[in-house]
Amino acid sequence: MQPKISTLADRPDMLERVVGMADSWPEFVIQDLVGAAHFPRIAAELPEYVLFAEDERGEVVANGYSVPFALGAEGRGELPARGWDTVLVWAFSDLRRGVRPDTVSAISISVAPHAQGRGLSAVMLSAMRDNARARGFREVVAPVRPSAKHLEPHTPIEEYAHRVRPDGLPEDPWLRVHARAGATIDSVAPASMTVSAALAHWRRWTGLPFDTEGDIEVPGALVPVRCEPARGYAVYVEPNVWMRHPL
Repeated sequence: MQPKISTLADRPDMLERVVGMADSWPEFVIQDLVGAAHFPRIAAELPEYVLFAEDERGEVVANGYSVPFALGAEGRGELPARGWDTVLVWAFSDLRRGVRPDTVSAISISVAPHAQGRGLSAVMLSAMRDNARARGFREVVAPVRPSAKHLEPHTPIEEYAHRVRPDGLPEDPWLRVHARAGATIDSVAPASMTVSAALAHWRRWTGLPFDTEGDIEVPGALVPVRCEPARGYAVYVEPNVWMRHPL
């Protein structure tokens, strides 16, 4: 049975259930300060860009967040190297100043753990594209977090992103979903999000000792986390892959 797709603008009564849906993001990923400051604002200030899927029982099984922004504004024009963080800042800066957006950026697509493996991520991506098209936009962009990159944290993102299968589609499963939907790779965002925190926080988030100087492999991290015990902190700088979806 196909899930029922709605926006929070159409179903504001679903806010708590959509925001509270269980997901499988690693704990450290949600500690990015830009995301922590702006992500919750999407549901509150841009509910028409928050999509969710309900199963036959009315349970929320997936959600998708996006934001409109002005890529063509002065000083922009190119998708930013600090991908996810920058596009969130641009979107809410534009909203505050009344700048007319010309592009929609995907921010996240999450599937409830018990509902994974049903193709819901592709369904939500298609719904996000449809939602943007219905609002008059001609392009969706996405700072994509390749789903299998964490298995190769030392492989350069530029090399990883452009690996293809014999059929020409990306080797990475999530990049492949985007490509099948019509997207092409634009560029790499080498510093899409940054998580810098005291070692005590990293130990709590990961269960690892974080007592050795250098690069630490962390489950779920796309690249190693840089640990500086003498300074008492560690830093994770996550790369993403910018993909463009013409509508």
